[in-house]
Amino acid sequence: MKFLIQRYNPEKDQKPYLQEYEVPGIKPGTMLLDALLVIKAMDPTLSFRRSCGEGVCGSDGMNINGRNGLACLTNLDQLKEPITVRSLPGQPIIRDLVIDQTPFFNQYKAAKPWLITKDPDPEKERLQSPTDRDKLDGLYECILCACCSTSCPSFWWNPDKFLGPAALLQASRFIEDSRDQATEERLQQLDDAYKLYRCHSIMNCVDVCPKELNPTRAIGNIRKRMLEKGI
Repeated sequence: MKFLIQRYNPEKDQKPYLQEYEVPGIKPGTMLLDALLVIKAMDPTLSFRRSCGEGVCGSDGMNINGRNGLACLTNLDQLKEPITVRSLPGQPIIRDLVIDQTPFFNQYKAAKPWLITKDPDPEKERLQSPTDRDKLDGLYECILCACCSTSCPSFWWNPDKFLGPAALLQASRFIEDSRDQATEERLQQLDDAYKLYRCHSIMNCVDVCPKELNPTRAIGNIRKRMLEKGI
């Protein structure tokens, strides 16, 4: 099976390029991550991130035949040869398939992805009804793989201003949380021309999410909440 893998060493390369690898004996059902590990055994200089191998940690996000995804969840049987693997687009490349995720996590942090409360801490826990808990489904499951944000042209163009799908999904998660007591402050924070409104609902984020989440819908819900609050 033939692979074209993006290579880039900042110490000697002016720009990324594709290197061809031939991997014999690929068995049906093999995942891309397993093939990359075979290639790395052949060429130890190849760099990429990986950890759990089960689609939970989000470490091995990359661009696979032009579409963002997780290498550990991508079955080679579903891909056309040559299989072209590049780093997630729109972000600085550290080396080969490894990107600098600082812009992504800066925007995640800006969404304040934690409960903000003003009442004294309860003795045991902050209670929530089953109905209110159900509102968080489809919001909390994000694994921060960055596949969605790095598939979004608005995030490519404004990574320092537009929060991006992943961060806005988390913003919605806490806006919808009945235990959070900073809803209005969160909505006010998002009220500018870039943080929220650079989303044009092209739904690239929905298409590539390995957890089948819908950031576009979450962003629409934030806008609805802002209208309800008169912001």
